[in-house]
Amino acid sequence: MQREQISVFDIFKIGIGPSSSHTLGPWRAAQQFVQSLQNRNVLSLVTQVKILLYGSLAKTGKGHGTDVAILLGLSGDDPVTFDVNNITYKVDQIKTSHQLELDGTQTISFNYEDDLLFLFAESLPFHPNAVTFQAFLNNGKAVSETYYSIGGGFVVQEGTEGQGRTEVDLPFPIDTAGDLLHWCIKTGLKIAEVVAENEAAWRPEQETRAGVLNIFRVIKECMYRGCHTTGHLPGGLNVARRAANLNRRLIGDAVYHNYDEWVAAIRHTGNNFKNTLDWVSCFALSINEENASFGRVVTAPTNGAAGVVPAVLQYLIVFCDSFTDDKIIQFLLTASEIGSIFKKGATLSAAMGGCQAEIGVSSAMAAAALTECLGGTQRQVLMAAEIAMEHHLGMTCDPIGGLVQVPCIERNTMGAIKAITASQLALQSNPDKAKVSLDAVVKTMWQTAQDMNFKYKETADGGLAINVPISLPEC
Repeated sequence: MQREQISVFDIFKIGIGPSSSHTLGPWRAAQQFVQSLQNRNVLSLVTQVKILLYGSLAKTGKGHGTDVAILLGLSGDDPVTFDVNNITYKVDQIKTSHQLELDGTQTISFNYEDDLLFLFAESLPFHPNAVTFQAFLNNGKAVSETYYSIGGGFVVQEGTEGQGRTEVDLPFPIDTAGDLLHWCIKTGLKIAEVVAENEAAWRPEQETRAGVLNIFRVIKECMYRGCHTTGHLPGGLNVARRAANLNRRLIGDAVYHNYDEWVAAIRHTGNNFKNTLDWVSCFALSINEENASFGRVVTAPTNGAAGVVPAVLQYLIVFCDSFTDDKIIQFLLTASEIGSIFKKGATLSAAMGGCQAEIGVSSAMAAAALTECLGGTQRQVLMAAEIAMEHHLGMTCDPIGGLVQVPCIERNTMGAIKAITASQLALQSNPDKAKVSLDAVVKTMWQTAQDMNFKYKETADGGLAINVPISLPEC
């Protein structure tokens, strides 16, 4: 029985940093709650709203911008279109005015300290990332709904689990890597071609192509911005941005006015190992520094791991001369299917599975996509994904200060390099002799996630988060 139907646009979502599960998910949950009030025809009756954050959303919520996301979501703003330069101003205005405009239309009194509660000691059983919205009406009644941010920006409302969007008739239903390989062997199609056929069940091919290229547009704009922005990251850790300085050391002081000019210049810097390694790190750093700064990014499959897939894609474009639209689409379609398999068989949530669910999955996605674009067979593609994840199993999520900065940003560089290494290994190997299948690794990752101590699941209660002394400013 098929678990879930997942599109490329479910894995790659445009949003705002720093976290897909703690920022984008709660933002979407807030929007859904406002929509629910509208559907009940009670939005105009609301006089007060309270927000209750549980579990990981409470423990690392401020560092991950959960409070910011919820206030903007309740205000009717959308993470795809909202001007990231106005985030601080709007949130400060809500806090100082003690007023919140629900959906931009219904003004209510709102006290940040009293109405948005971080319940550090409480968790709900379904998922560690839980938020309850309570709306009190002028007729004495109230509306209460609970939402779970289950990773990668996916949101589930309590009581509606399994009631996703209307299912379509997919020509190639896939739950596992075995299913995917079956359809590839039966049809002779490449993995990206199988994915494209499934996407056609939702929308016309040209619409999918345009949507994927729009995802790439956001990625390259984010990367270009990150490679040309200096300063320090917000949040109090005083972490210096490194991508721009690294970019300058690698390419010089010449000014390149857009992404295309910049890429052309990078190609002239050479392709020796050290130079390539530095550039891949620079690409990954740039994305995640933007993410940590509440910039516009693409989940891949999460925000905390948003730099891995773009860095490897940029490696393909710059150092493998694969910069056509068709190659970019092939890369992203293949990557999305690997991410879907991990979501169906395990999790994309660090609060459920630690960082293996984020950096590990993104590295597997990137390794598979690179292998397909470099001419690997379907079995080699799956082998590359398996190799990449195998060497991330057990990776914990222990963000210092609850911020998506240390060690998160550097982990994206490691995940990208591992993906390229995994791809090269797979391309030079006979996958028929492989001892470990991708499905075995997915199963192992989920078992590892279940066995992992809660302290290492995005709570900032263990690991580096408690062994590195810091002093953050009061929020």
